[in-house]
Amino acid sequence: MGNPWNERFGSEQYVYGEEPNLFIKSQVHRLKKGRKKVVCFAEGEGRNAVYIAKQGLDVTAYDYALNGLKKTEALAESNGVKIKTEQKDLIHDSVPSAEFDAAIMVFGHFAKQDQKAVFDKLVTAVKPGGIVMLEVYSEDQVHYGTGGPKTVDMLYDPADLLQWLKGFKVVHFFYGEQERIEGQLHTGTGHVIQIILEK
Repeated sequence: MGNPWNERFGSEQYVYGEEPNLFIKSQVHRLKKGRKKVVCFAEGEGRNAVYIAKQGLDVTAYDYALNGLKKTEALAESNGVKIKTEQKDLIHDSVPSAEFDAAIMVFGHFAKQDQKAVFDKLVTAVKPGGIVMLEVYSEDQVHYGTGGPKTVDMLYDPADLLQWLKGFKVVHFFYGEQERIEGQLHTGTGHVIQIILEK
């Protein structure tokens, strides 16, 4: 079977738009406090990575789809910034340990059986004292039809995330409705979970 994300990102159009996710935009000030190296998991076409790089930070973008990474590089070039890109299967491939000051993931869609493994890798990638920021669709998103997977298996249960957060300093946790206008595929009110943790 081909890579559906590679096909999705195969058009010239940025299907999720070129503007950063609003949650990341509202919280980017946390990345600037002495944190220099940021990794973006499941970064897609690069909109968040480019925005973070424009704040003067050193950004690495991971994605499974080569077409997404190519578009990330093109978007970075058109915005006058540089981003390191790396093709990674975040379920099966390892990530560097304690290399980054922050790790972010926006709408990383993974099956339930793989979600904890990806979450653990986000935490692994950051140094002690570093932060992890993510926004994902909750299971309630299936009732909204404004983007994201159509099956509950690919969405997140807030109870799971709260369980995984035990032992970390939780700076921010939100579960509820948010308006998202992100290209063609995320448009309107959706139901999300947001987390900021300090390692």
